[in-house]
Amino acid sequence: MLIGTCHCGQTGWTLTGDPGPATACNCTLCRRYGALWAYDHENERIQITGWPSSYLRAGPDKSSLEILFCPTCGCVLSWRALRSGEDGRRRIAVNLRLAPPDAVGDLPIDHFDGLDTFEDLPSRGACVRDLWA
Repeated sequence: MLIGTCHCGQTGWTLTGDPGPATACNCTLCRRYGALWAYDHENERIQITGWPSSYLRAGPDKSSLEILFCPTCGCVLSWRALRSGEDGRRRIAVNLRLAPPDAVGDLPIDHFDGLDTFEDLPSRGACVRDLWA
């Protein structure tokens, strides 16, 4: 099980099982947050702890997700879909940067173009440890 906590320890997340690769996205929010995401569905393998605040993306397009963050220290915990999918499950991703570096350091990094094409980008062969070393 992976555990991620905000800086002050008031909020966090747990992820049970293999997190898969970390995803780096270049959308207008993710590139500003510098987050690395691991995905699943709310209250399945991912649980949020504490009482986070949320931010809904402003703009002309109707937002499809909210960003959860600690109301005390401001760390970004996760994003969560605003609506459930056709299967009734709600998609969620947690920010792997809140986990201990040795717990996630060997995870490969996938890149996603959330700015233009909404497609996966070619692998660069990097892992999380490469960002912190």
